[in-house]
Amino acid sequence: MLTTLAILMSLSSGPVIAQAGGQVDVELVLAVDTSRSMDFEEVRIQREGYVEALRHREFMDAVRNGLIGKIAISYFEWAGEVVPDSVIDWQVIEDEEDAAAFAARLEARPISTQRRTSISAAIAQGTTMIVANSFEGMRQVIDVSGDGPNNIGQPVVPIREKAIEAGIVINGLAIMLRPSGTPGGLDKYYGDCVIGGPGAFVLPVHKVEDFAVAIRRKLVLEISGLTPEPEVRRIVADPSVDCTVGERMWQDFLDR
Repeated sequence: MLTTLAILMSLSSGPVIAQAGGQVDVELVLAVDTSRSMDFEEVRIQREGYVEALRHREFMDAVRNGLIGKIAISYFEWAGEVVPDSVIDWQVIEDEEDAAAFAARLEARPISTQRRTSISAAIAQGTTMIVANSFEGMRQVIDVSGDGPNNIGQPVVPIREKAIEAGIVINGLAIMLRPSGTPGGLDKYYGDCVIGGPGAFVLPVHKVEDFAVAIRRKLVLEISGLTPEPEVRRIVADPSVDCTVGERMWQDFLDR
């Protein structure tokens, strides 16, 4: 029988990188949507939001206040698949210099967009990166940002369940700058179909100017292991929700 790692490695469309490890408070993967449903300016502002968050005092305070006082972090971009050259390897962050170095690597990446939306590919890639590394994190988290439902690749729910079985928490940043076509809104779709694990949550972003604050808030919550306010939490349990709505929307578009 294939292990969870082997199954997810076979589904992941990006490289799986294993680094020398050690004990950390959290292993955190930043999985960032760069699909063409966001324009170039929105992708740039999103990138700047992550860079600013990594350099912010609140981020470092959250790292220092952990039981161990350091985290392991990695990053990649995705759309219809994981962008291969976007993967930033695992790095331990323990002080401002570490955070600044990771932020500089992210800031130096060229900004580009790609077609389609495969949240399942993003979760599979994040899971393999966590399971394959040699860190010993007290928690493992995949931080998925996105502005639409899954519409290509594997269905998102089975891949999510494999990640949860591996002990990983999946949180979401629902980018709601324009309608996504999902019933109830994209934050509800993320809550019902994407996030999972103990304390999982989704934060909605409705305005471009809110990116930086939302991203920083999300990272601080994930590093600290804090429970977010009730209005940003979602329960993953409703069997009536159609988690293939994105695939159906895309097929309707092709049919027309």
